[in-house]
Amino acid sequence: MVEKQIVMIQKVDECRWRIPREGKMRTEGLVYANERMIKDIQKDESLRQVANVASLPGIVGLSMGMPDIHWGYGFPIGGVAAFDVDSGIVSPGGVGYDIN
Repeated sequence: MVEKQIVMIQKVDECRWRIPREGKMRTEGLVYANERMIKDIQKDESLRQVANVASLPGIVGLSMGMPDIHWGYGFPIGGVAAFDVDSGIVSPGGVGYDIN
């Protein structure tokens, strides 16, 4: 079993949590959640996924997690990111594999 990596978060205000830029991240992460919600969010790998999305080429602005964030395939479910049309990527992990 692989041990879960801890993602450092910093409280911004009552309902926002910052994931500081580190390593290969090109931008910061920002998660919208209250104290009770962030405790549940920290139980899975969704915060690591927000950090991973922040490392993708061409990301514009922040890698974000909405209050319903949870572990997904590639992007976290409830994750939001924008990418530059010329230097960015298109990832099915960002919109889901079940969309035809």
